[in-house]
Amino acid sequence: MTEPLITVLIADDQDLVRTGFALVVNSAPDMRVVATAATGKEAVALAAEHCPDVILMDIRMPDTDGIIATRTILAAPGPTPKIVALTTYDNDDYATRILNAGASGYLLKDATAEGLTAAIRTVHRGGSVIAPSTTRRLVGGHASSPSIRDTTAAVGFTAREQDVFDLIVAGASNAEIAQRLHLAEVTVKTHVGRVLAKLGVRDRVNIVIWAYRNGVVR
Repeated sequence: MTEPLITVLIADDQDLVRTGFALVVNSAPDMRVVATAATGKEAVALAAEHCPDVILMDIRMPDTDGIIATRTILAAPGPTPKIVALTTYDNDDYATRILNAGASGYLLKDATAEGLTAAIRTVHRGGSVIAPSTTRRLVGGHASSPSIRDTTAAVGFTAREQDVFDLIVAGASNAEIAQRLHLAEVTVKTHVGRVLAKLGVRDRVNIVIWAYRNGVVR
């Protein structure tokens, strides 16, 4: 049985950028562009109309910027898309604000075509992606090769929550965690929710950032 295509909305105020991203996305066999928007306001309207799986969101746009558009789209009723910020600016303030608004990723526009399509697949599966240079600064310059320490005593994880936490930090999606731990994916989602609540963070991206900043990953 053929897997359904990943539907993508592209929001960017530059026509050539929208065209280029659309060519990259439509060249992938497992995804297609359903709409493009030139402003944040258009992105909000088209997201409601087309219910895309993933939105590639520019940050600096006229009318409504990508940060406000992201927050508005994710607060709307109905299916919730995954949003990847795509920007020219490697800026910590932009990254923090749009990730806090609920975006699942933050990439620079110099990403390769393969990197872009891989990022779309990753967030669609429930993972997250951040440009490497941004990640290094957000986590305070820690080394990129993680060594996970036990956090059960520190935050009160159960043994299973610890397993889920470790795999999130290692970059696994919910489906991959389910496979590794021999659990139903709905059970993994429950454990992820408990990990988020115990750490006091809102999404998987911030679980990773928390892990680095608190010395859990070195």
